[in-house]
Amino acid sequence: MAKKPIAVYGALIANLAIAVTKFVAAAFTGSSAMLSEGVHSVVDTGNQGLLLLGLHRSRKPPNPDHPFGHGKELYFWGLIVAVILFGAGGGVSIYEGIQHVIEPQISTNPTWNYIVLAASFFFEAVSFAVALFKEFLPRVGKRSAMEAIRRSTDPTVFVVLFEDAAALAGLVIAAAGVFFSHLLDSPMIDGIASIAIGIVLAVVAVYLTHQSRGLLLGQGMDKDTVQSIRDAALQDQAVADVAQPLTMYLGPEDVLVNLEVTFRDGLPSQEIPSVIKRIECAIREKYPVIKRIYIEAGSLASQIPSSANGEQG
Repeated sequence: MAKKPIAVYGALIANLAIAVTKFVAAAFTGSSAMLSEGVHSVVDTGNQGLLLLGLHRSRKPPNPDHPFGHGKELYFWGLIVAVILFGAGGGVSIYEGIQHVIEPQISTNPTWNYIVLAASFFFEAVSFAVALFKEFLPRVGKRSAMEAIRRSTDPTVFVVLFEDAAALAGLVIAAAGVFFSHLLDSPMIDGIASIAIGIVLAVVAVYLTHQSRGLLLGQGMDKDTVQSIRDAALQDQAVADVAQPLTMYLGPEDVLVNLEVTFRDGLPSQEIPSVIKRIECAIREKYPVIKRIYIEAGSLASQIPSSANGEQG
């Protein structure tokens, strides 16, 4: 049974509530940075909505037009999140900041800003901690954190993680903008803070676009895992050699593997289907995420029945 994205639902509700609070505070204080933070929270809310849409569509069963399923729907919507929402959010924040620098407006009653920023920081920190400790770190394994981030294949994890990190950075920048604009009696600083928030969003957008693009193009498993798959096949006594396995993520929990296997000399052709089954079981036992395994015989391809060659488990 597919795991329910409770963290995504929670983040959506929290971001919507935070957005409303920020817009109310911006209306009372006239803070450009607070308005940018409100836009940022709307962007975050839209992120969760599109990720949920992508998650729902990715779970549609295979059909004749999409025989491998719809798992990459999630990667497509992750790309849309990065390009449109993060990009648009960054653009709006930068535009508002430039306008505020050109025509500075004195913010009133900064207490509103501090209350909203403190509450928002708390909720965003909780969301970030859930994404980091409950979703991301358990998947790191023996890899470094940077390698795990680079190899992450689940947009519901890496998008939420970077979204929350950007939100926390934006809140710190907004608080600094509000504080120094009043301390130095320079409302222009508030606009500069808004521009900085937009830059943070734009940087995150570039990274998420790169990450989603790689997954859409057919990212494979890491080299250590690929070698482990090859080793699992080589352990069967009926196997003489295995070419470099070809792998591709069809979804966060759906990997396709293609193997070219050379069987030992003298192996009766009628035994090949059972050998293929053993290889499939050995690989799936180590990596349950591998849902589709296609095995082609190298030296005995002409002797293998079509039902055995390219068998799907």
